[in-house]
Amino acid sequence: MELKECMNFLLSVSQNKVFKYFSKLLEEHGVTPAQYGVLNCLWREGQLSPKQIGTMVYLEAPTISGILDKMQKAGLIERSVDPNSRRNVLVSATPKAYELREKIEAATRTMNEKVLENLSETEKEGLKKGLESIINAEF
Repeated sequence: MELKECMNFLLSVSQNKVFKYFSKLLEEHGVTPAQYGVLNCLWREGQLSPKQIGTMVYLEAPTISGILDKMQKAGLIERSVDPNSRRNVLVSATPKAYELREKIEAATRTMNEKVLENLSETEKEGLKKGLESIINAEF
């Protein structure tokens, strides 16, 4: 099989290229693509547990924990004890994170536009649906 026929190769190279571009756009705001994922969840859903965030962004607990540690040090999130269950921690975005929201979402739109600029509307929809199917597939 030709390398360009291998789905793992195509997805890995594409993801790496998009990740590098997105990282560069977010860098001026002091946020990584993974941190953007967390902030996006918090901006849209409000307070969440680390487990909920991990589920939403498809990351394991140790990975989320490391991301949250760095975000807390950067002043982007706060952790608090869940008043309904003292064993649970809740994560919320800080005012600093909300101040960055518009700029970060603009960077995200710029990234999407650049990545999809050479595709027709039909191709864009097909790509999104195809990627969502892969995400939801059982392997």
